Amino acid sequence: MEFTLSTSQATGLQTACLVIGAFEDAPLHESAEMVDKASSGALQQLIKSGDVSTDWKDTTLLHGLDGVNAKRILVLGCGEIEKFNTLRYDSVCSSAGVFLRDHATTNAHICLNEIEVSKTTNHWRLRQAAVNLERANYRYTATKTPKDDDHKPLQSASFNGGPDLQHALDEAAGIARGYVRSMELGNLPPNICNPQYLAEVAQEFAENYKNVSAEILDEDQMAELKMSAMLAVGRGSEYGSRLIVLKYQGKDKESRPTVIVGKGITFDSGGLSLKPGPNMEQMKFDMGGAASVLGAFEACASMQLPINLICVVAAAENMPGGNAYRPGDVLTSMSGKTIEVLNTDAEGRLVLCDALTYCQRFNPTALIDVATLTGAAVISLGHHASIVMSKHDDLAEELLDAGNTAIDRGWRLPLWDEYQPQIKSAYADMKNVGGMAAGSITAGCFLSRFTEDQRWAHIDCAGSTWIWGGDKGSTGRPVGMLTQFLIDQA
Repeated sequence: MEFTLSTSQATGLQTACLVIGAFEDAPLHESAEMVDKASSGALQQLIKSGDVSTDWKDTTLLHGLDGVNAKRILVLGCGEIEKFNTLRYDSVCSSAGVFLRDHATTNAHICLNEIEVSKTTNHWRLRQAAVNLERANYRYTATKTPKDDDHKPLQSASFNGGPDLQHALDEAAGIARGYVRSMELGNLPPNICNPQYLAEVAQEFAENYKNVSAEILDEDQMAELKMSAMLAVGRGSEYGSRLIVLKYQGKDKESRPTVIVGKGITFDSGGLSLKPGPNMEQMKFDMGGAASVLGAFEACASMQLPINLICVVAAAENMPGGNAYRPGDVLTSMSGKTIEVLNTDAEGRLVLCDALTYCQRFNPTALIDVATLTGAAVISLGHHASIVMSKHDDLAEELLDAGNTAIDRGWRLPLWDEYQPQIKSAYADMKNVGGMAAGSITAGCFLSRFTEDQRWAHIDCAGSTWIWGGDKGSTGRPVGMLTQFLIDQA
């Protein structure tokens, strides 16, 4: 989608749809007031009569309003002004995007960034409006036969503002590109989006973006590195596992990089600890961590942020088979630590532990892994927030603050030593599951054993990266949190 800025009066713009907001109990914002004056008070009269709803997230479409050049006017209800905050603003912007997508609108002018929101800047309001417009405009089509009556999505959007806000639009374009990439990778079927496919995406990044290089490690190379934990997970699959390493250099070579690591289980059957049949098709989303770090990496590269960034994806498929790893196996990780396998469906931590060990060669300023690691995350927080864990308070706060800014929120859970005995094993240095109690925390405790000397954080996005059940699919999260964190490092 093309984003542009306009300093022209909203009423004079030739556009398919003019988008404004209105509160229940407050004066109209600047452009909405212009519309009202140009139409001789028609907008206010429609609000008073109830023909235009100002209830939060309600939408009303007006046609051919006198004095306004726009073909249609979309009025977004903002609700009560005292309740209006960043979350409500974000949802109003999303509602606008969904409406425009579903009503065959190819171009629009958006005035929502004029609406005052406490403790925000016009830069932030403009950026969030644009990002939400692009996210809402996304439709999955890769494996669907086009229909003759399919309407074109929104092609372009203009916003109120001058050249001083161009940076906000540039950021929005980058963040939105990352979200769309993440959503598309998540939604692709596992017979297409396999480990090799993710490797090809990484290679495309290296070809298409400045200052980006890619290295793909195959199973033989990983075997030389003694990454036995990761290799065990993919043994039952016909698709070979891959360790994908993307490097972006936005600063001098001597500057230490931020490293983000994604769990890339492109399909998770559970292995020999086979999952139940119902809803197993959703396990294509088990590479949501990989999708989000690739999305954040692309956002960074497209914006050419002045940072050094390394993205590592541990890509494998977890399948049953004659060569599949078993409950009872003891694996020796790249770190030399041994792991007793009690459940082959706790595979994400096995690919991540070797990937995290590998990443320590980069001497990162921060090492962050992102994974759909536990079903317990969904039970804990539902779909509203990602779990954040770290023994480094400053890093945890930076991620949480980034999530709040991007409206891609996280919630911190503890990594207290009291939980560590739950993964004690009689036959190895640790076991790969810690029982039902505190399942997300004990998974984090497992990973912490491979990051003891690192400024490390773990993000469990099992509840946020896709909407379980139905056909809503991938959300792209936590691309917003990750990208904002990277912007804050610049």
